[in-house]
Amino acid sequence: MSILFLTDDNGAPMSFSPRQGIIAGWAGRDARAIAHHIEELGVLGVAAPSTVPLYYRVSAGLFTTADTIEVVGTGSSGEVEPVLIHDGESLKLGLGSDHTDRALEAHSVAMSKQICAKPLAAAFWDFAQVEPHADAIEFRSWIRDGDDADWTLYQEGRMADLRPLRELVAGARATHGDDVFARGTVMMCGTFGVVAGGIRPARHFRTSMHDPVLGRTIEHSYETTYLPVVA
Repeated sequence: MSILFLTDDNGAPMSFSPRQGIIAGWAGRDARAIAHHIEELGVLGVAAPSTVPLYYRVSAGLFTTADTIEVVGTGSSGEVEPVLIHDGESLKLGLGSDHTDRALEAHSVAMSKQICAKPLAAAFWDFAQVEPHADAIEFRSWIRDGDDADWTLYQEGRMADLRPLRELVAGARATHGDDVFARGTVMMCGTFGVVAGGIRPARHFRTSMHDPVLGRTIEHSYETTYLPVVA
């Protein structure tokens, strides 16, 4: 079992062992935003979901705080998302990227989620502390290919664009059983539409979660290393 070394609201270290992983897909609150994301993925040949939201299960070992991940080929890309973990006592809110293999996604969304590592920022906040104003929390991602290239804004949105996180937790339990959201659970809670240019890969991906009420920000960036496709 892998161990993630994280920090809490006060910057104090805490260790966390992921035991099960959930990806909440198609989790937008606005039907038009969901339709937009379905259209974005439709361009890549991805079929529309059977229902929304959907709760994909992935291996707990995919979650990492590393600043580099490895993927096969150059056809994968990141998605900025809020992340909930259960440490055995309470829910904590963090920031992550649902990195996804886009070529495989056209064949199976579930398999495309499973094939890539899921980068997480190491810092997490007590969810109960931010829940009263959670809708105001802002998310952004940026991409670039070269080390010296400028960052390009890729995604932007607020928690208000997604279904309430407690609703997503309830949906995951209804789908996979009441014990699914127990100690060691990690759930990625939905993403935001691309600002312009469509879904596309980039070697560098940077994410940000900003709480304008408490005036604090979590950031994380990572680089994708491409492994050769060998037939």
